[in-house]
Amino acid sequence: MLKTRIITALVLLAVFLPTLFLLPAVYIGAFFLVALLAAAWEWGRLLTPQSARAAWLYALFCLAIILLLLGMQNASWQFGLLLLAVLFWFLIAPFILARGMNLSLQKLRPFYVVIGLILLPATWFSLVFLRELGLTFLLTSIALVWVADIGAYFVGKAFGKHKLAIQISPGKSIEGALGGLVLCYGYALICVIYLPFESTLFGAWAIRFGWVPMFLMVTVLTAFSIFGDLFESQLKRLAGVKDSSQLLPGHGGVLDRVDALIPAMPIAALLAGFV
Repeated sequence: MLKTRIITALVLLAVFLPTLFLLPAVYIGAFFLVALLAAAWEWGRLLTPQSARAAWLYALFCLAIILLLLGMQNASWQFGLLLLAVLFWFLIAPFILARGMNLSLQKLRPFYVVIGLILLPATWFSLVFLRELGLTFLLTSIALVWVADIGAYFVGKAFGKHKLAIQISPGKSIEGALGGLVLCYGYALICVIYLPFESTLFGAWAIRFGWVPMFLMVTVLTAFSIFGDLFESQLKRLAGVKDSSQLLPGHGGVLDRVDALIPAMPIAALLAGFV
């Protein structure tokens, strides 16, 4: 399994890195689009496991929403989509997660259908917007999610005793989440010290609003990256599956790899708008 994971990761990097560094920005947008449409297909499979056609239609609906908003001259529609996604994560997602497994996917299927058509396109628009602000701006924003995940994994393995959400994800611990947060603080501090202020979200916030607001922003982004992971885990458990698909051998599905980005990137994009 480890060998398969490594091979898959190397193949993805062989595609992602040249696209990111050697090709015009439109190509990385296309790369993100393929990834988000794959995640949308998996989302559709979780909601309608009995119908392969429905999963493909769901991905096409996501594509249609993205193309429709791209075709509109007024960017306020795209901003509205990002705002809807962020409001969901702040106002609705905590209550859904608090219910644990005391939910019925059959009853909530229409809700998950609609919310996926908001969250997934919003994630794509946020990634594209962050890329427009600069390659370093995009990479450092995405890397915060990776740092949170790595820190939570290793600290949780070493010191985790208190479960964070035992019904949804038994492997996650409060200690792990706090460890990931502390590591994110250190990562953001390094970005501010060693990179130009305007080239990262952390530097831009530190110079514009000060250190305390910057660290509060990091706290919010880290917390909601965990929310995204838990939200997808909850959906998979309600659907009765371990992985969203097997599109990425050794890693599960695309949705399994981007779940933490789905809340964090729209929030990061909106926060970037203040600077």
